[in-house]
Amino acid sequence: MSSNQGVFAKVGKTRIIPLGFKILLIFISLILLSNFATNVISIQLSQKQIISLNNDIMVDQLKEIFNNASNQYQIYTYSKNRYESMTALQKVAKSSFKNPHSVAAGITPKGLVGFMVSNTDGFLWNSFEDSAALEEMNSRREQGITEGSIRFKDYTGEYFGIYKYQADWDFYLIRAEQEADLSKNSRRVYLYTTLIILLLTIIFVVVGSIVVNREFRTVKQITNDLYAMQRSKQLDLIDLSQAPNDDITYLAASFNSLSSSVNNLLGTFQKFVSKDVVHKAYTDQRIALEGSQKELTMLFSDIKSFTYRTETLGNDIIDVLNVHYNRVIHNVHENSGVVGSIIGDAILAIYGTLDSTMTKSYNAIRAAWDITRATADLRQTMIERRSEIEKRRQLTDSEDRVFQAVLLDVGVGIDGGNVFYGNIGSSEHMANTVIGDNVNSASRLEGLTRVYHLPVIVSEYVKDEVEKESGRYKFYEIDMVQVKGKTEGKKIYFPFDTMEMDMSIMPKYDIFEEGLAAYYTGDWKTARKCFKDCELEVSEVFLERMGLKAAPEDWSGIWTMTSK
Repeated sequence: MSSNQGVFAKVGKTRIIPLGFKILLIFISLILLSNFATNVISIQLSQKQIISLNNDIMVDQLKEIFNNASNQYQIYTYSKNRYESMTALQKVAKSSFKNPHSVAAGITPKGLVGFMVSNTDGFLWNSFEDSAALEEMNSRREQGITEGSIRFKDYTGEYFGIYKYQADWDFYLIRAEQEADLSKNSRRVYLYTTLIILLLTIIFVVVGSIVVNREFRTVKQITNDLYAMQRSKQLDLIDLSQAPNDDITYLAASFNSLSSSVNNLLGTFQKFVSKDVVHKAYTDQRIALEGSQKELTMLFSDIKSFTYRTETLGNDIIDVLNVHYNRVIHNVHENSGVVGSIIGDAILAIYGTLDSTMTKSYNAIRAAWDITRATADLRQTMIERRSEIEKRRQLTDSEDRVFQAVLLDVGVGIDGGNVFYGNIGSSEHMANTVIGDNVNSASRLEGLTRVYHLPVIVSEYVKDEVEKESGRYKFYEIDMVQVKGKTEGKKIYFPFDTMEMDMSIMPKYDIFEEGLAAYYTGDWKTARKCFKDCELEVSEVFLERMGLKAAPEDWSGIWTMTSK
């Protein structure tokens, strides 16, 4: 199964990427990788060079600060004014700063700040916070190493620089730069480089797309035709009128030679099997004798008084059935159902094989009402046609019988539950079928539509499932029935469509349910009154059943059917 979703077509769960796009993508990826790798290496090497140059500069600056510290100590021994010496030392150190967070400081072996100056106004250290870096400098000094490189942290970030121990002042002179200042410059270079690469790539993509599309336009035309055939499940001929004389065109021509005969077989196959079997044949590429237990919903629809119609219409009943089934099968498919079987005047539809199990009963009820309305529309068309004829003349007796025979009416029963669903038969001939007690129950419920004069009757299973997911249908309990061949009674319901049906009728059904409750308990006097007051055709069944009698002594509320 294929579909066009997004940019590329999709077959099953697999996206189909055009060959030209793959070639273009490979070239773009290689160019991007080459450009980014080259520039990253270049920038990394440049950054190392920048750090090396910064170190050389800081070495010279530290020498100047060290010499100035020695001179200021000589001045301090005479003036005893430490503040003036530290201020002079700060001015000398700050004169060489270039970056926003450049720092110079004198840190005692105990981490106290002798002096500290930064290129950021107001930024001062109260103490040297990086104890690990301080411990490393002290450890080196004990080993006789009084200078070297250093990395340390403070609350603003990470620094790298150099230091040298100044014995006169008994502190480590440190000249350092914040790593963020240098990485900021590197990020700016990265950004500019990336923008240039992306701009060049866009230009290449546009030019490459034009060239590739021109060279692969025939391949694209052939694949588009094949995608369209897969989506429609109908083989067709590939248009080769504009194709060049190459091997791709030869393959397409070979496909066309097979298309016509296979298309006839495929069309026949689709008409004789259900939609889910067609889907399985396309996805699995095989149909086998297999089946499984599934939770499905079954809809059974039957034409009322079919024997009379057949006797009246003769062979013409086939034409009437085809008109009827044309609408019914469309309604089944439109509501995500599949046709399980067509048995003369009856049709079995199955829900839950194509959609999720939580919508199967809802879809079945919706299809039931669509079928009922479609049949009513057909009857109305025939009535209007009769009216047109009677404007000119009266119908003969035989014409009137034919007219009555074509006024089709249907009943629909719906039940659901666990059933066997799959293929049975032999390797030479097989049929897709559904087997289970609930299948027979759907047929029994359809039969009850004639008894209770209702177009649609559903089971409690269907009612419970639909009420969980939708409030569209109001379910009115009709009776508790023990059908022939069963030992237990089942509640049956009428699904009232609140979106399509006359809401003014609902109070009548409410009165009917009051009477039904009294009927169950054996209070037939109250039940008779409610059934009469509701004025529903279904209540006539109970009035006739009860007559003027009282409920039997062993009354259980269950009505036992003596026929199917």
